[in-house]
Amino acid sequence: MRIARLISLGLIAGLMLMIPAQSNAQVAVGISVQFAPPALPVYEQPICPGYGYIWTPGYWGYGYDGFFWVPGTWVLAPAGMLWTPGYWAWENEAYLWYPGYWGPEVGFYGGIVYGFGYVGRGYEGGYWSNGALYYNRSVNNITNVTNITNVYNKSVSNNVTVNNVSFSGGPGGTTERPTPQELAAARAPHTQPTSAQVQHEHAASSNRAQWASVNQGKPGIAATGKPGEFSGRGVVSASAAAPYRPMPSPAPGSSAAQPEKPNRPANPTSNPAPSNPRTPSAQPENPKGNASSPLEMKRQQESQKLQQKQNQERQNMERKHQQELQKLQQNSADQRRQLQVQQKHQQQTQQLEQKHSQQQQQLQQRQQAQQQKEQKTQ
Repeated sequence: MRIARLISLGLIAGLMLMIPAQSNAQVAVGISVQFAPPALPVYEQPICPGYGYIWTPGYWGYGYDGFFWVPGTWVLAPAGMLWTPGYWAWENEAYLWYPGYWGPEVGFYGGIVYGFGYVGRGYEGGYWSNGALYYNRSVNNITNVTNITNVYNKSVSNNVTVNNVSFSGGPGGTTERPTPQELAAARAPHTQPTSAQVQHEHAASSNRAQWASVNQGKPGIAATGKPGEFSGRGVVSASAAAPYRPMPSPAPGSSAAQPEKPNRPANPTSNPAPSNPRTPSAQPENPKGNASSPLEMKRQQESQKLQQKQNQERQNMERKHQQELQKLQQNSADQRRQLQVQQKHQQQTQQLEQKHSQQQQQLQQRQQAQQQKEQKTQ
């Protein structure tokens, strides 16, 4: 019985940050498991924190102890980019994970109804025009957000139910297939998840309450106002969830418990999304589930310390940006001037994200070196 073959995006954050920022295809670099992920829980969307943020829906990640919930959150989008959510797909007798990405067009995401504008195909929550982001108020929670003026109302069919399926293909999965336009979007140049998104998933994997084996498919933190903020006013709990079916545990020492690199041919015409034979793999952070080891505790403390520092830098920059925008509005600056300032803010934010990515990569490299050193001494 095969369970794990590859490791989730968050648990290989260091590897993802070493991949070039631009990619030409949606590649299965996540995990492959024999059992389907739990159903998507039902939750409300937190209030949008400000202009430039786009909603990224929650999903089930996978780690050394099974599935864990990565909360939906508002992410400061790269200028002109929209988010294509990741998705699970039944393929080659296993469930593969296709990570999400940023691009000018929304690609295929398995026909999964994530809600809040992600209706299974495309995105109905907003669009970019002349460098400005416009929000559909019918699916976005932007109530009382004073600095968001580019809004419109468009009714969207948004059928989110308790039994909301979370995977494509296989028994009980969605049956949608990618259109030529969606395949083209996946092959076109696009951008990997931001460092804030990678850290957000890593934080979820480090929180035992987020694991399906603990929350029974109904996470206490289903959505957050911003990446990595797992406490405070922006945190939303799941209001409902489908009956949870525990994933069988592999026998100790069996090959099912060990990750292995899949041998998957590239066949974009038959797969749910275009594949690529250059599928990277990595070792899990803690394949034995020994979260209490001194080295693991040290690594978690280092990661949390870096994340707190980066969150503070991000908050300081956002506070400065908000003050500048408020000053422009008080001085009745024209829309062109406000747009120029918003574009400058996005450039500054992207530069900060690049800095954070380098810091995260350096930390991962140090931790990997420490782990290798410890393994040699054992």
